[in-house]
Amino acid sequence: MVRTRKGTLFAASLVSALSVWAMALAGQGTVEPLVIGASPSMKAPVEALGLAFEQSHPNVKVKVYYDSGLDLRRAIAMVGNDHRFFLGSGPIDLVAPGGDELLARLESKYYVLPDTKHPYASVPLVLVVPVTLVEAPASFDELGRGAGYRIAVSDPALTELGRQTGQLFNALGIAGDVKDRLDVASDARGVLDHLLLGQADVGILFGPDAVLEQERVRIVAQAGRPNFQPIIHSMAMHRYCRNRVLCGEFLAFAGSRAGQAIVRSLGYTAPGEP
Repeated sequence: MVRTRKGTLFAASLVSALSVWAMALAGQGTVEPLVIGASPSMKAPVEALGLAFEQSHPNVKVKVYYDSGLDLRRAIAMVGNDHRFFLGSGPIDLVAPGGDELLARLESKYYVLPDTKHPYASVPLVLVVPVTLVEAPASFDELGRGAGYRIAVSDPALTELGRQTGQLFNALGIAGDVKDRLDVASDARGVLDHLLLGQADVGILFGPDAVLEQERVRIVAQAGRPNFQPIIHSMAMHRYCRNRVLCGEFLAFAGSRAGQAIVRSLGYTAPGEP
């Protein structure tokens, strides 16, 4: 597994750098490159899937190029508009941005191939407590009327975590019941700090953030449909992907039982789960 970040390669040199790397691998005869353009926010699942795919495909070397938002879009568009490249020539094979909105835009410009989008992970909202807490609520509903739990939440004016937390409270009909018991932090890290310092009894995080802190907090509930609509992350083939069969195999692996087990171990859920 090879990783490349914007700090190492600027977008202007991305095309030539990835091309040289791919040609060097091709020169080895038995090794085939697979390059994924990804958002840094998806580092954990993309790298874990890439490593597992390499283990089952010893002749494949996965390289991940990271860039965020607009910069990732520019890099992908640069490849798509570079006349040195054509169908099957690369240098980017798969695209895994931080949200499906960017994939939709790339597909509308034909930078990714139509009908190749494969959802592989969704981000759940979870209720966490310190690992030392014995008695804890078993659902988000238990935070409502009659409960006395102090709740650490992220600022809805500053973060997506806070915005989605507020939407969940409204959907459950408990926003009025909890408003005087909210302990508002600036972000997810702040939620953890407030919880572990005793300023709150429970906290609300995204699943992957909770899993990273599983030695200090435990998940006691997960928000489900229809009250919560998780952010879904997908991958798609770049229109110049070198080997569509290989790219298809990677997308299928990401959605397979083995791939989804990897995704779940990192705190994500499978797209479409209740």
